[in-house]
Amino acid sequence: MPLDGLTLHFLTTELLTAVRGCRIEKIHQPARDVLVLHLRSRQGACRLLLSASANSPRLHLTAYAPDNPATPPMLCMLLRKHLTGAVITDLRQNGLDRTVFLDLAGTNELGDATRFTLCIEIMAKHSNLILCAEDGTIVDAVKRVDLTQSSVRQILPGLPYQLPPGQNKHDLRAESAEALVDAVLALPGKRLSAALLDTLEGVSPLIARELAAQTCGGDCAAGDLTAPQKDALVRRLAALQTAVTAGQAVPTMLLRAGLPFDFSFTDITQYGFAVAAKPCESFSALLDEFYYEKDRVERTRQRSQSLQKLLQNATARAARKLQSREAELAACADKDRLRVSAELILANQYALQKGAPFYDLINYYDNNQPIRVAADPALSPSANAQKYFKDYRKAKTAEQLLGTLIEESRQELNYLESVADAVSRADGFAELAEIRAELYAQGYLKRAKNDKGKQPRPLPPLEYVSDDGYTILVGRNNMQNDRLSFKTAAKNDSWFHVQKLPGSHVVVLGHGELLPERTCRQAAILAAYHSGARDSAQVAVDYTEVRQLKKPVGAKPGKVIYHEYNTMWVTPDRALCERLRKKA
Repeated sequence: MPLDGLTLHFLTTELLTAVRGCRIEKIHQPARDVLVLHLRSRQGACRLLLSASANSPRLHLTAYAPDNPATPPMLCMLLRKHLTGAVITDLRQNGLDRTVFLDLAGTNELGDATRFTLCIEIMAKHSNLILCAEDGTIVDAVKRVDLTQSSVRQILPGLPYQLPPGQNKHDLRAESAEALVDAVLALPGKRLSAALLDTLEGVSPLIARELAAQTCGGDCAAGDLTAPQKDALVRRLAALQTAVTAGQAVPTMLLRAGLPFDFSFTDITQYGFAVAAKPCESFSALLDEFYYEKDRVERTRQRSQSLQKLLQNATARAARKLQSREAELAACADKDRLRVSAELILANQYALQKGAPFYDLINYYDNNQPIRVAADPALSPSANAQKYFKDYRKAKTAEQLLGTLIEESRQELNYLESVADAVSRADGFAELAEIRAELYAQGYLKRAKNDKGKQPRPLPPLEYVSDDGYTILVGRNNMQNDRLSFKTAAKNDSWFHVQKLPGSHVVVLGHGELLPERTCRQAAILAAYHSGARDSAQVAVDYTEVRQLKKPVGAKPGKVIYHEYNTMWVTPDRALCERLRKKA
């Protein structure tokens, strides 16, 4: 669901306590429409994420620090100039609208006091982050809007800031529940949920449907409400008013099939048993967890578009090559017919004449059954037989070679799928740079003439610590998988990998000890999570000792073979992975 005005009210109240008085130490812009403010106060440090993404506009404290580009964007440099060292003096919401203002006080390079306001507008594709000076003029914005984009409201440096156009809805806190119900009933032709949505400021479709479901057990027309139902709606709105004014809210994530589906500030009953509720400790934690995977995928997509296109083309090319070679091999299965045809022609050439388009022969290989063999009229029977022998030898040689070529094509296709999986799970410029370097080394990418070919510094593997205290290392990509399995790991360490799917190599540094069952299961869950089976319910994970691994000669990076192993079935669990992740 979009972040509605009521949830934003509870969120800003929570954030105000956390960020008021904090000083901005650093400002990062990991994506075009995302800012991360690194804050510090006497209570410690935290990070405030502000997003104007069309898919997930929001603000909250975050535990996940997105990777930053090597060169900060111009807007980021401008914000650093004006806001580094500034103190957050206030955080306020415009009524119950989805517009929040972050007031900041600081000093400029001359030591003069300055005041700025960072406006966070949460309006789907029109969301924006706008920096305004003390006099209300726009300094700059994440998304500039000129006359060609909007004739109503322009957002450009130097122009005065204007609030987004109002929707003329009723504020829950300013009117009685009876008056609000009268306003809803003034739209008798609409469904009750739609009438609530059009009448109440800050109410999302989810909350409007919930109010309708609790009032009349469904979603009848507003004009069809009975007197008891009207009284019930008054009570529901009065309870909602009390919750808003008293700050009575429970950050709740809704899960469908175990995956985040929606979120709210109250219990949601309209889905019945199809959706489970998971309370969270705070609204920041709720939003951080809800949007983490969604944002990671979107961020990776934006940063790796060229790589993904390259891999898609290479995969399609490898698949076509494999299909062509398999078709050739299928054609070679008919080679014995060519040999038989040649031998039958030679055996009967005394009775055959040049110029015939075909020969009717007796096939002594098949109980003397008659057979018709096509012939070239321009060739003699002997020459036709030699032509069949030539085609037979060609098919036989091709059959011998195609088996190897088909296996090479399958290995290449598997390798490209493993690289695509690593790209989909990459979370930063450094990881993508290492994958790009791997593709350069394998010949799938060509360096530009002015590229000096400087290799990126190898990244360390992801490090986790099991509940039993064992270190678990996870490879980020194929090159790192090779280093982890054949250089970092000892022969008696334990190795895990998802079965028959691309994924990371996972090594438990056991120092020759017999690993506890809990550590083995946690390592298997990590292997399942860092693989192409991340969203599956049950995943088969193979595990064995590192000494059992072999690297085939000439194999692509990340390719290993093993024959002695056991298999464990697990369910990927992101919460467990985050908990076990070693903190820097």
